[in-house]
Amino acid sequence: MTSSPDSIGTEAEADGSATENLDAPVNLQAAYEAANVQEVLDQLDRELIGLRPVKTRIREIAALLVVERARKQVGLTTAAPSLHMSFTGRPGTGKTTVAERMSEILHRLGYVRKGHLVTATRDDLVGQYIGHTAPKTREMLKKAMGGVLFIDEAYYLYRPENERDYGAEAIEILLQVMENNRDDLVVIFAGYKDKMDIFYQSNPGLSSRVANHIDFPDYTAVELLAIAQLILAAESYRFGDEAKAAFYNYIQRRMQLPFFANARSIRNAIDRARMRQANRLFNHMGRGLTKLDLITIQAEDITASRVFHGEVEGLDPSLPLT
Repeated sequence: MTSSPDSIGTEAEADGSATENLDAPVNLQAAYEAANVQEVLDQLDRELIGLRPVKTRIREIAALLVVERARKQVGLTTAAPSLHMSFTGRPGTGKTTVAERMSEILHRLGYVRKGHLVTATRDDLVGQYIGHTAPKTREMLKKAMGGVLFIDEAYYLYRPENERDYGAEAIEILLQVMENNRDDLVVIFAGYKDKMDIFYQSNPGLSSRVANHIDFPDYTAVELLAIAQLILAAESYRFGDEAKAAFYNYIQRRMQLPFFANARSIRNAIDRARMRQANRLFNHMGRGLTKLDLITIQAEDITASRVFHGEVEGLDPSLPLT
């Protein structure tokens, strides 16, 4: 005989299974504090300027995992959440750093055994001849098991224009392991958003297994200046009186030029400014120097950049700006 919804509820209540221990206290705060997840989130805040939407999403995932852990502890059956992720954005937007902190959170909450991060590219996964790809892919997966596999520029795994390409084989192995070992491995695919969108459209099986898509926005000029000051402070340097304004001008110019890579470009610019500062001090070492001289980046160390002369720092000057 078919039961009505009302009769099903009555039978469950009579059985006691629907109401058993529903008033039992659950201390989410204690579970959260025991896992020390806040420590990792605080570290993420210190390491990365801005990225509010990204940090909010990471906190949401951490909250889900804490709740899922609490549900298990009180005997509630639940399917393991899908934790495979996609990080999209331009270079230098903090994707690798966030992946490292995510692996720590997963480990502290007991979702992976080790919590280490293994970074891979196409060359680490795809072979050059028949029978070469499967061992390479499985070896990288073995290294990452118990932690997080971070695949950068993942769209290069798929090259439909080349019929003899072995990337599709690597993807098939990844799909199988992502599904069968989802309780001990998290895979994060990363790359430019437009290319990643095409990659997922071309691989519906892969798209369905990646539940968490997080977009990393470009930094603003103000945020990049703050990042520069963090880098300088970490290396015991500081901007001189006019250098801060000069570097902000540099950022605005550099952002408009090709190959800009957000925080990565800023770190490279700081390294170049340090080299110019060292050369300046070396050329004037006879006049006597102070500790302040050694730690101060002056405006001239920045404005000497080729960016102020219509060129991209680090490129061959004979190359066109295209």
